[in-house]
Amino acid sequence: MAESPFPDVRWGSETSFIRKPAVKFASTKPGSWVIRNLAGVDRWLLTKSDGRFTVLGPIAAPVVLLTTTGRKSGKPRTSPLLYYREADKIYVVGSNFGQQHHPAWTSNLLADPKAVVAIGGKKIPVTATRITGDEKARIYRQFDAMVEVYGEYETRTDRDMRLFALTADL
Repeated sequence: MAESPFPDVRWGSETSFIRKPAVKFASTKPGSWVIRNLAGVDRWLLTKSDGRFTVLGPIAAPVVLLTTTGRKSGKPRTSPLLYYREADKIYVVGSNFGQQHHPAWTSNLLADPKAVVAIGGKKIPVTATRITGDEKARIYRQFDAMVEVYGEYETRTDRDMRLFALTADL
C-alpha cells in the first residue's frame, strides 16, 4: 500500500492528563462555545504554521486547515477542522458543534468540491466527496471514538450532519 499523502503530525499526547477533562468540557454547550470562539485564533495559528500547530495540540487532536471557495463570494474561505485519517483519505464532518445550521464550508464543498488542506507544513490540493449511508455511519463512529464529542453533537440537532472524504489531487 502506498504511503498516505497526508502526514500524521499531531503534537501533544493522547494520554495527556489534560485530554480527558478537555474532551469532556468540549462536549458541553459552554465548552463548544469556547472552542467555536477559539476558531479564529486556531485559524491564525494553523495558517502561520501551515497546519503544524493548533490550539488543540496538547490533546493530540488531529486538525487540518481546509480552504474552500466561497459559493457566493468566490473568495477563499478557511476553516480549522478535526479530521479522521484512513488510508489515502482524510474525512471531515460538518458537526458545527451540534448547531441547527450546516457550517458554510460544507455548502462550499457541495458547490465546488475542489479545496486545499494545510497539514503538517504541507498544502495539498484535494477533491471532496460527500459520504452517505453505511459508510457515513462507520466513519462517524470513528470520529466519536477519536474525540468523544460527536455523539453529544448529534443529540443537539435534527439535521443530517454532512461528512466528506478528502482525496489528494496528485
